Amino acid sequence: MSDTDNPNWERETITELAWEGLREKRRARRWSIFFKLLLAAYLLATLFAFSGWMKPDTLGLKSHTALIKLKGIIADGADASAEEINRLLDKAFASKQAKGVILEINSPGGTPVQAANIYQEIRRLRKKHKDKPLYVVVSDLCASGGYYVASAADKIYASRASIVGSIGVRMDSYGVTRLADKLGIESRTITAGKNKALLDPFKEENPEQRAHLQAMLDEVHQIFIEDVKKGRGDRLKETPDLFSGLIWTGEDAKKLGLIDGFGDVDYVAREVIGEKNIVEYEGKKDLLEQLTKDFGGVTGSLLKKTFDSLLNRGILPH
Repeated sequence: MSDTDNPNWERETITELAWEGLREKRRARRWSIFFKLLLAAYLLATLFAFSGWMKPDTLGLKSHTALIKLKGIIADGADASAEEINRLLDKAFASKQAKGVILEINSPGGTPVQAANIYQEIRRLRKKHKDKPLYVVVSDLCASGGYYVASAADKIYASRASIVGSIGVRMDSYGVTRLADKLGIESRTITAGKNKALLDPFKEENPEQRAHLQAMLDEVHQIFIEDVKKGRGDRLKETPDLFSGLIWTGEDAKKLGLIDGFGDVDYVAREVIGEKNIVEYEGKKDLLEQLTKDFGGVTGSLLKKTFDSLLNRGILPH
């Protein structure tokens, strides 16, 4: 039948278009509700992530061994900065469920100040929480500032193949005066103060300045040595090379008293602390990483339930 055979075809077409427009608005409104709920779930997860509500103490966990990882260079602004490591140490020692703390170290060292700050904080926390031990576990490397930190622990464990030691201080510099002469490069540094251009690579080495720097390094080295001795006590077997900056395998480090035994994180948690359940106290993450790793499961489950509910109620189209 043609449109001309149905005198009401224009009205029916307009009515159908009107209903279709209404249905489209409903669909749009349903999707709007869904995305609003999605945003609400996202904001809720964010709130939990950064409010501190879901710390290890409130995750339903009972007794556990607290694990903190110190990896990389110990320096201000780094993942292994004193600010970050000390924050995690404070958190672990404050936890009533943490029966002991393991500081896992894999570090070539860093700045003396940052290492000393962590060392002092460990000593303070051990004195304040005498019933909660702190053990260091060395993975691959625990050298220089890394060992400075480790020496503050109750005991140090490592692998037989771990690298331990490097109790010394260094300052790197170089000189390019001869190369500059060959290339015709002229230094035009302007200073106020005769020692302001200290270690200028374009100037010949100044014996007086070198002596000053050597005295400064010797002083810092002595502080390092004194703190290591304070931390390790009579466990150290002092030799002429012990504080020379040399490094040793875990096997030799044990003979020298630089470490106390062999074992990894699982061993120390299970056999030494007596609590095999390990909870890692992690450093700061960006928002996306925090939500994805720590709360991705919670958020995903919430969104799935919300989506299924909307589908079942007919709010969202199948």
